[in-house]
Amino acid sequence: MISARNQLKGTITGIQEGAVNGIVKLAIAGNNTVSSTISLEAIHSLGLKTGGTAYAVVKATEVMIADEKCRISARNQFAGTISSIEPGAVNCIVKLDIAPDAGITSTITMEACRDLGLKVGGKAYAVIKATSVMIAVD
Repeated sequence: MISARNQLKGTITGIQEGAVNGIVKLAIAGNNTVSSTISLEAIHSLGLKTGGTAYAVVKATEVMIADEKCRISARNQFAGTISSIEPGAVNCIVKLDIAPDAGITSTITMEACRDLGLKVGGKAYAVIKATSVMIAVD
């Protein structure tokens, strides 16, 4: 068990190794791909191989929400429909369905939620930097 709300199971479609870090790509639900930048040590110690199964793990506080697709350096942008918004005093929790039975949760400020005009049933994008995506295996 892990406390991170976002645990997206997928198939490794590619691993690009650099001098110190590598980029791991996972095919997940809804014909989406997640990119993760992790250390070469982690790639090797986890035994990651193309075709293998792994999980993209992201804390909800690392997920940004946009009201439209962005031209931005963040590699991961997932279109979806807002399924719930749990308001709090300062922050809210936004759940975005990106495919049947697959969603991403984000913790953002109430101010951002209001400024973006987020509503249940509305369209939005989850935006995540590749360096914020951890990889896990069974």
